[in-house]
Amino acid sequence: MHKNISLGIRFLIAIILIQTLRYKFTAHPDSVYIFTKVGLEPFGRIGIGVLELIAAILILVPKTIWVGAVLTTGIISGAVFMHLTILGIEINEDQGKLFYMALSVLILSLIICWNQRKKIPFIKNYHTQKQL
Repeated sequence: MHKNISLGIRFLIAIILIQTLRYKFTAHPDSVYIFTKVGLEPFGRIGIGVLELIAAILILVPKTIWVGAVLTTGIISGAVFMHLTILGIEINEDQGKLFYMALSVLILSLIICWNQRKKIPFIKNYHTQKQL
């Protein structure tokens, strides 16, 4: 993948992750509602917010891109799963905005994971052993 495209995708992921932190850290009613409904209020809301901040930083640092992408994939997979099982696509009449944003971040982080796959130790080791 072209370096500028990868950088653009990483910036987009980081911007989305960081933009949502204000809702989590200020206990916005929508955020409190979501985390209450999935049984993670308040510690899950704050903890996931901290993890998202860490992921956003890691995905922008060249040596830790793969760590940030893997962390983002894990966090956002949970968000998409919660939307599909407990929350529903639409939350508080948002026309599915939060779900589609989470789904977009999941797809973009998977693209970065694929692009960084040779740097991910447990995948890199698998490829090395497979070739022997």
